[in-house]
Amino acid sequence: MSTYRIQGATGEWEVVIGLEVHAQVVSNSKLFSGAATAFGAEPNSQVSLVDAAMPGMLPVPNRECIRQAVRTGMAIDAEINKYSRFDRKNYFYADLPQGYQISQLYHPIVGEGQLLIEADEKAGIPEDKVIGIERIHVEQDAGKLMHDQHPSMSYVDLNRSGVALMEIVSRPDMRSPAEAGAYVRKLRSILRYVGSCDGNMEEGSMRADVNVSVRKPGEEFGTRTETKNVNSVRFVMQAIEHEARRQVDLIEDGGKVVQETRLFDPNTGTTRSMRSKEDAHDYRYFPDPDLLPVELDDAFLEDCRKSLPELPDAKRKRYEDELGLTPYNARELTAEVETFARFETLLSATAKGTGKSEKDVATQVANWSLSVAPGVMNALGAEANPAHATAEAQAAILDMQSKGEISGGQAKEIYEIVLKSGRDPAEIAESESLKQTSDTGAIERVIDEVLAANQDKVAEYRGGKDKLFGFFVGQTMKAMQGKGNPAVVNQLLKDKLG
Repeated sequence: MSTYRIQGATGEWEVVIGLEVHAQVVSNSKLFSGAATAFGAEPNSQVSLVDAAMPGMLPVPNRECIRQAVRTGMAIDAEINKYSRFDRKNYFYADLPQGYQISQLYHPIVGEGQLLIEADEKAGIPEDKVIGIERIHVEQDAGKLMHDQHPSMSYVDLNRSGVALMEIVSRPDMRSPAEAGAYVRKLRSILRYVGSCDGNMEEGSMRADVNVSVRKPGEEFGTRTETKNVNSVRFVMQAIEHEARRQVDLIEDGGKVVQETRLFDPNTGTTRSMRSKEDAHDYRYFPDPDLLPVELDDAFLEDCRKSLPELPDAKRKRYEDELGLTPYNARELTAEVETFARFETLLSATAKGTGKSEKDVATQVANWSLSVAPGVMNALGAEANPAHATAEAQAAILDMQSKGEISGGQAKEIYEIVLKSGRDPAEIAESESLKQTSDTGAIERVIDEVLAANQDKVAEYRGGKDKLFGFFVGQTMKAMQGKGNPAVVNQLLKDKLG
């Protein structure tokens, strides 16, 4: 149960949140035409006669867009509807050439599903929670109005007109900004695993309409507002916080929340009214007469199912059960497609290089991948060349470290040089004297000198002052300029001090 509450003058209020996420389908062409969909093209350079609504033009469904929507539905354990239908949603706007949008209201392609968000105490999510998903329907995007190109006129760019979108509609199951943020992150991760959407929120290929209402805990749902086209997880959370507080203040001042569409201003972190909220009947939905219903056969559905990759929850469980990783490491490594891909490539290379099993090296590789390697890369900034961060080079460093040839600090130093120069790690370790010694004879000689020079502290240690052990380790490592193998140093000191 979420403990998130808004403190008002009349007591505590609970926020109720539902999200409608619009995800652009990964496809080389639009939903009903062959026009390109590449981001950043010159305005109106990717517009077919169908997209521009020229007379006599008829839409033809893009099979790949349908396939990607079905695969997405399967990834969230949703019901796939073998029969679905396109409807016309009628409204006038300058960037909608047809005067209607082709969407799905009554018979969507994907029915009810669910998504699990994991507990995160730091973020304010005390336990795992399942968020219900009502539907996924496929629809075409509108164009874009450009208000900053002329002092007195707005221009229209139709490049996005007709681009395929999946609208993923959640149940109003979220009760805090943190839960909503976790939901969007998890959904984005699944879409990117499946390959149905690239998830680039800053480019507009994934954005959320945020539905918010407030109520006293346990009471009926309040009137909701919808904040349109919010394009980052952080902004989604900010929009919820502001809108919930605004509604509480409004109600407690004697006002009423109006069902309306609002816009979020990222510069101020506030929402403002855009227009009154339309209901379905306002759009005069009816079946599109130019499009036949979509009917999916078993062979098509089986092909979609077989094409799915291992998904985040299954991968996380496998990392814990088969590789022995901690829940935290498993969650962090599976959060993004690029992260797990780099980890698995490095894991395979390290196991091959050391001759050990993947389970034996998994924890070492996970810690390197999540902490050490990114830390070195970030510290170097522009000096680092990512092309030098090959799995082979990193595996060679980890191999030397696991054999005790280099310390953790030396591993970082070697990796820094690799990122700057692309040199071979073994060659760097040799030529830069970045190797630690495990020669027991050499280490013993240094220890004897340290103990001889600190007889008073030896006596104190043997008299029960155990904390002095760290002092002896430090003095030995200092005398060896940090090149003594810590494990060997510790063992030999224990033996000599008794």
